[in-house]
Amino acid sequence: MGDVQNAVRRIVVNSADDIRVEEVAAPVAGLGDVLVRSTIVGICGSDVHAAHGRHPFMSLPFWPGHEVIGVVEAAGADAPAELVGKRVVVEPNLACGECTPCQRGRYNICATLDVFGCQTPGGMTDRFTIAADRVIELPDDLSDREAALIEPLATPMHAVRRAGDLAGARVVVLGAGPIGLFVSIAALHAGASHVVVADLLESKRARAERLGATGSFDSSAPDAVDVALRELGGKADVVFDCVSRESTVRLAIDLLEKGGTVMTVGVPAGPTTIDLELVQDREIALLGNLMYVRQDVEAAIELLRERRLPLDELVTAVFPLEQAQQAFDASNDPEQVKVLVAVGA
Repeated sequence: MGDVQNAVRRIVVNSADDIRVEEVAAPVAGLGDVLVRSTIVGICGSDVHAAHGRHPFMSLPFWPGHEVIGVVEAAGADAPAELVGKRVVVEPNLACGECTPCQRGRYNICATLDVFGCQTPGGMTDRFTIAADRVIELPDDLSDREAALIEPLATPMHAVRRAGDLAGARVVVLGAGPIGLFVSIAALHAGASHVVVADLLESKRARAERLGATGSFDSSAPDAVDVALRELGGKADVVFDCVSRESTVRLAIDLLEKGGTVMTVGVPAGPTTIDLELVQDREIALLGNLMYVRQDVEAAIELLRERRLPLDELVTAVFPLEQAQQAFDASNDPEQVKVLVAVGA
């Protein structure tokens, strides 16, 4: 590569089979921005779906990296100079701050929301710039690899918070991928008495139980509902759907107590048929969940500091930036949980 001061490496995803390292001009912090040197970047399920052309709100090509840990190297005019030298995590929602949701503190559903690394070039690069209010200083007691779990944990923390008081609740989590595992951990942390996790793969169900789930079941089995209710000791108060397909919505409704809640956490591939007559008749609440706000990020940081998340169970592969293609390939493997890309020390 050329002069490191004048160029940086950046990953571009053209398709699932065409993920490249490109060289671009080194960024400079502008007004209100900070310049961040990336250290660790996680690959999200949304990144994988987008690479395969299956994400409804992301298009190809894209420049990934919204699960980013780094070090602030410079601050532009009107950005806090005290951030320079600090390790930070990026909060990637780029909101207008002026629309009705923003004014109500719900900037995660901003009317014109963009997400860093989804609709704009992200942090899977040597260096990037971002508004100073989008970075959060990290506590010294979290390693970079632990901190890489903050962003993927924040969405489950948000969904669990929005589900209401879970103390003593019976909870089902559909899907034992990264988000489903984090949702089950967050629900247990919130006081749920039973957290039963569904997945097609026995190995993923076993991991969920190792991480604290009180039971699990195969959601494709003919007796799935009976097994789940037996594991729960009754019908569910809340079902977190981290898959969001027609089959999982139907299963969620079958598992719920009347008056229960379906929390849609996974990103649906498109329009989905639901049993609306049952939603109406049973007074079932169906709530969508998108990303998080600052309090959810802070809650994720505090939960990680409690050391309740075993790193070896959750960070299952790490690749250097030059092997981003291999990192995305690994992320297609359902046995992987969180795949990280190491950019720099």
